Amino acid sequence: MTAPKAPSPQPAESDEADRLRDLLRTPAYRKVLVFSALIGIPISLAAFFFLVALHELEHVMWADLPKAWGWDVPPAWWPLPLLAVAGVVVGLVVTRLPGAGGHVPASGLHAGGASAAALPGVVVAATASLPLGAALGPEAPLIAVGGGLALLFRHLVRAPATPESTALLGAAGAAAAIAAIFGNPLIAAVLLIEVAGVGGPQLFIVLLPALLSSGVGGIVFTGFGRWTGLDTASLTVHFPTSPPRLDTGDVVWSMVLAAGVGVLVHLVIAGGRLTAGFVAGAPFVRTVVCAVAAGGCAALYAVATGRSPVEVASSGQATLAALAADPHSWSVGALLAVLVFKSAAYALCLGSLRGGLVFPVLFVGAAAGVLLAPLPGLGVIPGVAAGMAAASAAALRLPVSSVALVVLVLGSSETIPVVILAAVTAFVTSELLPQGPPVTPPPPRQKAAGGGSARA
Repeated sequence: MTAPKAPSPQPAESDEADRLRDLLRTPAYRKVLVFSALIGIPISLAAFFFLVALHELEHVMWADLPKAWGWDVPPAWWPLPLLAVAGVVVGLVVTRLPGAGGHVPASGLHAGGASAAALPGVVVAATASLPLGAALGPEAPLIAVGGGLALLFRHLVRAPATPESTALLGAAGAAAAIAAIFGNPLIAAVLLIEVAGVGGPQLFIVLLPALLSSGVGGIVFTGFGRWTGLDTASLTVHFPTSPPRLDTGDVVWSMVLAAGVGVLVHLVIAGGRLTAGFVAGAPFVRTVVCAVAAGGCAALYAVATGRSPVEVASSGQATLAALAADPHSWSVGALLAVLVFKSAAYALCLGSLRGGLVFPVLFVGAAAGVLLAPLPGLGVIPGVAAGMAAASAAALRLPVSSVALVVLVLGSSETIPVVILAAVTAFVTSELLPQGPPVTPPPPRQKAAGGGSARA
């Protein structure tokens, strides 16, 4: 019996491959690649010092000032005035500055839409939101800053502005920033694959400049962290014990856990969209109202548990590390309370303040994993891994990126099977549930300058 011949490439596939090769031979595209590598250096430096500034300001607000006034931990009422200030500043940015401080977090993670004109508003809104207690992460502002700086540099060197170069440079700048916050250039590439939603040769056209810029940015970012000794609070967790060998209980319970976390996070994101719709009616006043309400969630948590309000009023990055390092120090009541109040604060901040989705939702997933770890056959580490993967996939709707991100955060390959199963289970669960109302972006204050906007 003769073996069947391999199918010959379809004409369309051959034409696409030829188009990619022809593009790689053009001087204009090669210039974009070189420029992407060069801008990775200043953008990663900007991202590094921006993260340092946010980290230091957060430490001042939540550690230095309370201690200076005689408290070892912030009192329960502490988040209320801080988040009131955050609401006022973000409300002013949304109503008065171009770009409205960046996209509304409840609309999801975006790698496009960068503009140089929006940079001041993005920086101010993020600086007001994140250190003052918003239950959001820094990744979305960094992506906007990276893309905006890339277009600003193009404008400064008077390079030709075309829709293609705008999209490519915006993606490259965003990738350099993503590499900075997650500490790994590969996660930038994986995220852009899913966020951009392109494939085939078009994927490589967008991805090559982004991958090159993120690689250069990763080198610079890592180097400056060592040279300066400054801390940006990297997103990593360390467990007190080694991951156990997975068994049937871990796999089965992880899928059940993932379905439940998927439903919970889906409801929280829907709540964020409802909040965004509420805020759109009167942006300034209602931004302040929602910010203070988020502070109230943190205050109620502190009163109910006797723990620090920062466990709710923050991105969850530091609290996630503390939870992983000593999960048994959390009682069942504290875990239930932090899930309830953190989810409520997260939904309020998603629709009103400015930041990213990733960091808080990873903590929510990890807390759910620790809470359910006593189930027969489920360990703490597999539970945390499954909870983080499920929460990330349900919030971002990017299952491959969620798997890569959680594996990167855990720094272990032993839990990869439950991470994959949990991410897929939560993604399918959230996709099958009714979708909430779409988020209407704030109207632009003025036409973007400095090279327009980028859609990756």
